[in-house]
Amino acid sequence: MTYLNAALIRGAAGALCIGALLAIGTAAHADRAAADACAAALSPDAKMIYAATVGQVVGGGDVRTVVTDTTRSLAMSGKIDRGAARGNAEAAGQCLAQAKS
Repeated sequence: MTYLNAALIRGAAGALCIGALLAIGTAAHADRAAADACAAALSPDAKMIYAATVGQVVGGGDVRTVVTDTTRSLAMSGKIDRGAARGNAEAAGQCLAQAKS
């Protein structure tokens, strides 16, 4: 194999990798857009839960665990209403599930 052939093979492999990464990024962005659209209709407390967790969920975190931990923290710090925390967490979780898929 000559140097030119090896360079062409490496270049083609690199182009395929970049194409795959772009395709994955586009799919993830589309899911995030749907999740963001879903979140737009949430109550203010549910939106706060969504905003605090979406980065972790998109990054590979477990939706249920992340939402539970974040909601508990927000409720205990008085940032969201404790009485409605569960319902808001469930609503935010439905939108977050779209971001994960």
